[in-house]
Amino acid sequence: MSQLKPISHLDNIPSTPGKFKMDKSPYIHRLRWHSSLTKLAFWSFIFLGIIILFFLRSQPSPPSLETSRRSLQTSIYGGPGWEKRVRSSARIRSRHGHSVLVTGAAGFVGTHVSIALKRRGDGVLGLDNFNDYYDPSLKRARQALLERSGVFVVEGDINDSTLLRKLFDVVAFTHVMHLAAQAGVRYAMQNPSSYVHSNIAGLVNVLEVCKSANPQPAIVWASSSSVYGLNSKVPFSEKDRTDQPASLYAATKKAGEEIAHTYNHIYGLSITGLRFFTVYGPWGRPDMAYFFFTKDILKGKKIQIFEGPDHGTVARDFTYIDDIVKGCLASLDTAEKSTGTGGKKKGPAQLRIFNLGNTSPVPVLDLVSILEKQLKKKAHRMIIKMPRNGDVQFTHANISLAQRELGYNPTTDLQTGLKKFVKWYDGFYSVSKKKTSI
Repeated sequence: MSQLKPISHLDNIPSTPGKFKMDKSPYIHRLRWHSSLTKLAFWSFIFLGIIILFFLRSQPSPPSLETSRRSLQTSIYGGPGWEKRVRSSARIRSRHGHSVLVTGAAGFVGTHVSIALKRRGDGVLGLDNFNDYYDPSLKRARQALLERSGVFVVEGDINDSTLLRKLFDVVAFTHVMHLAAQAGVRYAMQNPSSYVHSNIAGLVNVLEVCKSANPQPAIVWASSSSVYGLNSKVPFSEKDRTDQPASLYAATKKAGEEIAHTYNHIYGLSITGLRFFTVYGPWGRPDMAYFFFTKDILKGKKIQIFEGPDHGTVARDFTYIDDIVKGCLASLDTAEKSTGTGGKKKGPAQLRIFNLGNTSPVPVLDLVSILEKQLKKKAHRMIIKMPRNGDVQFTHANISLAQRELGYNPTTDLQTGLKKFVKWYDGFYSVSKKKTSI
């Protein structure tokens, strides 16, 4: 239309007085209209052609088979050298050992479980995306520890189905220890989508790959004591209701348990869920209270200690990492084989859920007192009301089912466990300071 406006403007100019003015017939108007449209169509065609040409030139040509192979070998995963490391790490070295894929291997529980499996002769391959939910340098330090133990950690995400299928193409895993997840109750208020991405979509992706694998692996995965939510009956039993989550994190873990039931029912996957109760110890997570209390006490900072309604006690069933590891390994050892083949169920498959706790809830105030004694430094306490951020007032595990089925028997009390943690903390961060100052 921009071509037509000047013509219309000229037509409105009055003719010179005394001179003949030719009448503008409809034919002349149509002629000018068609001429303008022709010009507009011509330049539009030229402009469109330029865009198409630019688009085609910017697209890579379809790769040949040889190009694809070279691309795979030079990518973050793939190639003979990479596959050799994967096979070597996952190779079983004991007579009745398992070949285990551990997701979240550079995480707190993942690191300890991977090392324990490797030590007893199981084949172990780690997978971790090294996200920055907390200091990635701690995860890299765990990775170095795993490498020294003979565990190769593939850097990748559980939502990458191509990578997962590639791993199963290289190794016929007998078991998957699925520990990768977005953890933390409070962080869910800041970044809710990360919980859906990891704890729901990620779990589904892992189960999808496992159900299509041949043979299907048995799966042990980390649920959480958070699923008990607002349940007021104590101690928490696996038979108790879990339909009142107090946080989005808890809701995603509860959703995970229902998803696991579905894949067990439809595809014959053998699945065991583990509800961890406040795990602590060396190489732990910096977002946990015992960890950042230690850090702040040493720095002379105030620490916030929650109290419940009417000055009620806030208590946790603190469970030492070594006890959790024993429960994880027992779950793997007692897991039955999956019954599906090629994604089709052939018969009923095992489906279990266990509490892994310490059965001895300790008030958070007592936790602080123990830390003060171990650190030889007084804490600057600030008592505040528990905010509505997803935390619950207490947790307490009934572990009778795990005792009966797994032989699970926690042996480390909080004082002993915190002593070991403080010793590790002092050593780890003293070394880190020395490296930084060099």
